[in-house]
Amino acid sequence: MLKKDSLPHQLLAAWDSEKIELITSEEQLSELSRVLNYDKLKKYIPVEKAVELVARLRESATTITDLPAVDYSADPADNLILATAIVGQAELLVTGDKKHLLSLGKVEAVTIVTVYDALDKLNPPEESALVRRHPR
Repeated sequence: MLKKDSLPHQLLAAWDSEKIELITSEEQLSELSRVLNYDKLKKYIPVEKAVELVARLRESATTITDLPAVDYSADPADNLILATAIVGQAELLVTGDKKHLLSLGKVEAVTIVTVYDALDKLNPPEESALVRRHPR
C-alpha cells in the first residue's frame, strides 16, 4: 500500500516497532473509511487494502471514546481528530492537512506536525532515517 521508502511507511514502521502509540476514535475510523472510498484514492489504495488498514487500526490502536465537542478548525471532521488527540493526551498529531490542521501549530498540549517532523522528533539526527547516509 505504501512505498517502503516513503515517510508514511517509516511512521507506520515506528508504530509496528512500538516506538509510538497510535491513538484513534470510532469517529475517526468512520471518517477514514469514508475517505478511503473516494474514487481519487482507490487508484492508490485498493478497497481490500483500505478495509485491512481500518481493521488493523481498530484492532491495534488505542481507541478513545466520549469525545468532547471542540471548535478549533473550520472543518468539522478535523475537530473530531483534534478531540481524539486531546482526550488521548497525544504529544503529536501527524497530518498533511496544511489548510486546517498544520496551520494551527498547536492545540492545547497537542503539537500538530507533518510526517517528516514527526519522524525527526522520533529519531535523533545521528539515527534519523531522513538524514542517514548510506554506508559506502
